[in-house]
Amino acid sequence: MTIGITGTGCYLPTIITSNEDFGNHEFLNSDGTIFNSPNTVIIEKFKGITGIEKRRYAEPNLNTSHLAFKAAEKAIADAGIDKEELDYIIFAHNFGDVAHGQSQGDTLPSLATRVKHQLKIQNPKCVAYDLLFGCPGWIEGVIQAYAFIKSGIAKKCLVIGAETLSRIVDKYDRDSMIYSDGAGATIIEANAEGNILSHASATYANDEAYYLFFGDSYSQKDSSKTKYIKMHGRKIYEFAVTHVPNAMRDCLERSGVGIEEVKKIFIHQANEKMDEAIVKRFYKSYGLEMPKDVMPMVINQLGNSSVATIPTLYDMVRKGKVENQEIKKGDVAIFASVGAGMNINAFVYRY
Repeated sequence: MTIGITGTGCYLPTIITSNEDFGNHEFLNSDGTIFNSPNTVIIEKFKGITGIEKRRYAEPNLNTSHLAFKAAEKAIADAGIDKEELDYIIFAHNFGDVAHGQSQGDTLPSLATRVKHQLKIQNPKCVAYDLLFGCPGWIEGVIQAYAFIKSGIAKKCLVIGAETLSRIVDKYDRDSMIYSDGAGATIIEANAEGNILSHASATYANDEAYYLFFGDSYSQKDSSKTKYIKMHGRKIYEFAVTHVPNAMRDCLERSGVGIEEVKKIFIHQANEKMDEAIVKRFYKSYGLEMPKDVMPMVINQLGNSSVATIPTLYDMVRKGKVENQEIKKGDVAIFASVGAGMNINAFVYRY
């Protein structure tokens, strides 16, 4: 039995914010002191490291679950299935629905339940639940759907990755320029043309557990006690370039596929330089150079939307919306991610 992706969809919010829009921001160090460099220099360095030029923000009337619903509708239509036949809706996110202008996450009911409600699915046996696994959440959802189908528990699953990170950032933190909003969805089915060949997951929770965390604003003028997404960027970079290539190699070796067959690597769009370092190190472990065009990137225009980056990227490449990128029947791809936990995962897929 093959188990693969039969439909994809994504929703890209319409509000586009460029790097220049941060020109008048007051950026502070973690101790609240002002940077010596002007914003033009800060933004130029930011672009050089992350590759980000623009990012998408959700419209004020839309929350994470709304973005997910829009992506899910497209994936269901793309797969050509009856939504009532879905056995599971697995929704990967991290912060719930955060209304525009607010900072409190709302997860009651679950966002997966909200999507099922918006889709107007009547079947009570369609089980909907949320998955919190950091940025690798969508991949972990695919792995869980694969396990459900392989065990005979399910035949069709909807796996969603969506987030509105723009609503939980500290505007005084330079890292706020990284984050964006979006949603991607996929249908996983038995007896599909494509096939998941292998998968791997790991959680490092000793020294690494709080590399990403919720923390106070860098501004001492902020007395709201609101918490914002924070990260130890250097530690995350070092962790990722050390551990992700090994996880990818382990997953590829489990698949029985040779490195020469890999045509694409769909990696979490976190940081362009970090992603390039990961993939280069992966190929170096085989004594090879990183092939041209093996790693599609859209972070320059979309920013980092956490769990939404990979399903969004895959949908865009699959539908010919990324320049100089395509996948053909029989191609082998590696999907890989790293994020809060610290979690790492990957799966090898034959298209």
